[in-house]
Amino acid sequence: MNPRISLLSFFTAFSLMLVLNSCQKKDPFSVTEAEMVTDMKENQNYQKIIAYGQSIGLGRDSTLYRERGMLNFLEEIGYGHKPAHIRHFEKVLPADTTRIHMAGWELAQGRDIEKAMENLEPPYEAYKVLKKHYKRLVDANQPDSAAMVAESLNAYRWMHRQSRGSERMVLVNINGAYLKGLDSLGNEELYMNVIVGKANTKTPGLDTYATNVITFPYWNIPTSIALGEMLPRIRENVYYLERNGIEVLDRKGQIVDPTTIDWEDISEDNFPYRFRQDTGEGNSLGFMKVNIQNPYAIYLHDTDVRTLFGTDQRWRSHGCVRLENPAELANYIAGEKIVEDNFIEDALATPETDRKPKTHPLKNKVPTFLYFLPADVDKAGNLIYYKDVYDLRKGTV
Repeated sequence: MNPRISLLSFFTAFSLMLVLNSCQKKDPFSVTEAEMVTDMKENQNYQKIIAYGQSIGLGRDSTLYRERGMLNFLEEIGYGHKPAHIRHFEKVLPADTTRIHMAGWELAQGRDIEKAMENLEPPYEAYKVLKKHYKRLVDANQPDSAAMVAESLNAYRWMHRQSRGSERMVLVNINGAYLKGLDSLGNEELYMNVIVGKANTKTPGLDTYATNVITFPYWNIPTSIALGEMLPRIRENVYYLERNGIEVLDRKGQIVDPTTIDWEDISEDNFPYRFRQDTGEGNSLGFMKVNIQNPYAIYLHDTDVRTLFGTDQRWRSHGCVRLENPAELANYIAGEKIVEDNFIEDALATPETDRKPKTHPLKNKVPTFLYFLPADVDKAGNLIYYKDVYDLRKGTV
């Protein structure tokens, strides 16, 4: 055999092997995390992505990415961790591992950091503007303010996780007493003031879903309110119940004549009843409520007192969220018009005999977040800080 042909064959085979190996490494789903990290270190993206994470509020030390690994670090960048002070998570969704792996592969290929993060991080405009404010505050050596913004950035990252596959979502910032309706890209499509819980009847942090809208709802009065607030008034005058449209039901759901009950004998340990307020203008839920899944009987609802939404003191409820524009929210979460825009005005003129409860199921559950954002931005991009209304953050900043 001609030695020159043998040498040529050797180099041809060697080159083909390199090409095949290169093709294998360019397949993002056959590359291991260790191989990604090796390539990132070679192309300088390893230190850059760590610095990038720090620049968006993931902390100034290296604990997170050293202990959890690069893919988990990228998951944190894209999807965050559970926000603080949330009492109930209806369901925790997994992060999008395909996006995470693709981001790691792009970094290993030497792609620009911010370009590689575009498909991983939340696309929300509020999130992007908060990132800029965070960097500004860090550069200005304002760590306490930066920490508040970092907390809100994580909340938006977590919403990015929890709203996967949904066309829209609802955010209530309890600290700010407002509600936003956001589409899947985070565009603000709805905004209104709300009234939330007082300091002694706090609105709980919730991560849940809206499931239906009820027009002309009954109010099934929580036992804590029935015993704590209403029982003393009933003992003074049993007709308090009738004046306020409240029925007494036994454990079988049968209406009981309140004048036949020895109210002095009623206590927390002896209360075989429940109270239900009839539909109508005097109903504390107003003419509409939005059911959200949670174990605390918390709703989003209309109110029979509609004059407080323009005030600065909107922490007045027993824990539920009162809505400034309930019909607007109902139609938004339904994705279609299920009530007329002037439903509340029409309801006021509706005869009591026609005020019958009606349930409007949502075609798709809508992610609904009742969070405690310490900072957020308005539509103009201005950074706004919010008071820690329940003193939940003491010692955390």
